[in-house]
Amino acid sequence: MFKRQKSLASESKNECFPQGAARSTPKNDMRNFLLSAGPLKPTPAVKHSKTTHFEIEILDAQTRKQICIVDKVMQTSTIRDVKQKFHKTYPKWYPSRIGLQLEHGGPFLKDYITIQSVAASSIITLYFTDLGQQVSWTTIFLAEYTGPLLIYLLFYLRIPYIYDMKESSRRPRHPVVHLACFCHCIHYIRYLLETLFVHKVSAGHTPLKNLIKGCAFYWGFTSWIAYYINHPRYTPPSFGNRQVTVSAINFLICEAGNHFINVVLAHPNHTGTNACFPSPNYNPFTWMFFLVSCPNYTYEIGSWISFTVMTQTLPVGIFTLLMSIQMSLWAQKKHKTYLKKFNSYMHRKSAMIPFIL
Repeated sequence: MFKRQKSLASESKNECFPQGAARSTPKNDMRNFLLSAGPLKPTPAVKHSKTTHFEIEILDAQTRKQICIVDKVMQTSTIRDVKQKFHKTYPKWYPSRIGLQLEHGGPFLKDYITIQSVAASSIITLYFTDLGQQVSWTTIFLAEYTGPLLIYLLFYLRIPYIYDMKESSRRPRHPVVHLACFCHCIHYIRYLLETLFVHKVSAGHTPLKNLIKGCAFYWGFTSWIAYYINHPRYTPPSFGNRQVTVSAINFLICEAGNHFINVVLAHPNHTGTNACFPSPNYNPFTWMFFLVSCPNYTYEIGSWISFTVMTQTLPVGIFTLLMSIQMSLWAQKKHKTYLKKFNSYMHRKSAMIPFIL
């Protein structure tokens, strides 16, 4: 009985472990499992979000002395954000008055530049310059254009403090005097309306001295021009009504062209971006884009040349000459910029005067 049980037990062992197979221990079983399953993968480390902050040291551009340190500035912060924090520490310097340079004597950093784009390390040194009293560009344009409009009307009304009333009453005005007042008012009213509703004026600022210079130029020349045209002894143009009529029509055409060009420049394409060069459309006034890169200056000079011929006065001629020189410089500068961006499209164009300049 005992032998029979023993033999059964041995048979059962032989069934579980075939002949020639070694019996494995629990330790060997675990090793075989690990080998068959492959190497163990390390447990992934838990990632913690880490935001890089910068420390900005602001030095005086003249004395090189430290003014303050702006800390905990994030990568996505801009120069404008730094100016805001600087203003909180020194309220007397508002953001538009603060000029920051990456290098001493270098260009001032634009407000939209990010800190990450100028950072070489976690500590950034910027140089501060007080830009003085600042005014917005919209304020400058409105002041420059409102003054001539009102000043010309004062001379047109011939107030007693400017002209002799007896002489003014004895000499009737020539029709060109009324037409010149109408054209002059149309010109500056267009300027004002475009500044408010058409032009995308930059949100930046400019020193107060530029406002003073601009107003002195426009207001001064307007006073000189209006004094001569509205003077009781003013003499009409040499060629009479034909000269006045042709010049007035050309003036109105140039004013209309200037307006339509400014509308196109404010909306270059259907996307509203400046990605492409402004192109002409169905409006014939915009076809000047085929010839020049700055047709708004072309029409502007055309308006003042027409006004000069219509009134035939020396002050208007001098003003037109100075404006032509200034606008030709602006046009050449813009033309060079266009050539860099749109070289294949601009190679046949002139800057302001077709085939000449």
